[in-house]
Amino acid sequence: MQLREHVPLAPYTTLGLGGPARYFCECASEAELREALALARQREMRVQIIGDGSNVVFADAGFPGLVVKVTVGGVAFRDAGDAVVVNAGAGVEWDLLVREAVERGCTGIECLSGIPGTVGGTPIQNVGAYGQEIADTLVAVTCLERQRLTRVVLTRDQCEFAYRDSRFKRGDRDRYVVLDVTLRLRRGTAPQLRYAELEQAVRQRLDLEALDAGDAVRVVRKTVLELRRRKSMVLDPTDPNARSVGSFFVNPVLSTDAFDDLVRRWRTSGGSEAVPTFPADGRVKVPAAWLVEHAGFAKGHRHGGAGISTRHALALVNVGGTSAELLALARSIERAVHQRFGIRLEREPVVVEYEG
Repeated sequence: MQLREHVPLAPYTTLGLGGPARYFCECASEAELREALALARQREMRVQIIGDGSNVVFADAGFPGLVVKVTVGGVAFRDAGDAVVVNAGAGVEWDLLVREAVERGCTGIECLSGIPGTVGGTPIQNVGAYGQEIADTLVAVTCLERQRLTRVVLTRDQCEFAYRDSRFKRGDRDRYVVLDVTLRLRRGTAPQLRYAELEQAVRQRLDLEALDAGDAVRVVRKTVLELRRRKSMVLDPTDPNARSVGSFFVNPVLSTDAFDDLVRRWRTSGGSEAVPTFPADGRVKVPAAWLVEHAGFAKGHRHGGAGISTRHALALVNVGGTSAELLALARSIERAVHQRFGIRLEREPVVVEYEG
């Protein structure tokens, strides 16, 4: 393990923001992670774990402790009857894993194509898109418990998954470092389309039922990538909208009473169109992008060196500014949505304060 000092964090994030880390290291193995965490404990330093930095906002002052970039690699596919079991290291680029699975004709994660980040980050927030989420296929997560430096294997049920949520974001926040993830994918099974936008886009292209399962899953991946690219939701250094952490806010899931209150507020303020919704296990999911735009923040809005993507209202982008400007814009949006609709938006990315 090589320990470096005063390392700028901006190049290690998709936002391109953040000051220097007091210490920084990359860990490609469990042994190196143990060494890094033991060193941090010895020196009484805060530790921040990152993958590709696609879901983190560092302060402009940087981080006064140790930033650990997990680069644990390795991917293995194993036949298991009519399924394929995949084990991937936490540092593997997520979309590379999806691409390989699709090329092998495996279904189960094709709708998660194009999502930036590494494998290790997917179970933490139960990554999902276009009707799929990691909880659908996850078998187990192997972790390193940070205090005792012991290896722990958590099953799918033990991860306590919910919509964009897991135990890793709640009571066990910062307790574990993910080492690898095991998934169970289907083989020879046609992909299931559960998201209206994706289904419509695929059917405009061709009839999936006329294709074999392998060709069908490749079509779905290609279509998902096209949809994400139109929204600047894939990493592209030539696209200024791509300097983001993807969706900054989670779609609120409301009780029936809370949704009725939202509708009343909307009608009272003069709104005439119907509030868009999605079913959510007996509750009501409302698009956060709709709330943001109808609270007065249109695509392309600018706040100093930060702004809202011209292609997606949920993506806050760095347009040559600072983390402080980006977070000020986020707070302005949160206040406006709460004042108009009575809803408190939840942030998706991890915001790391300096606390020096």
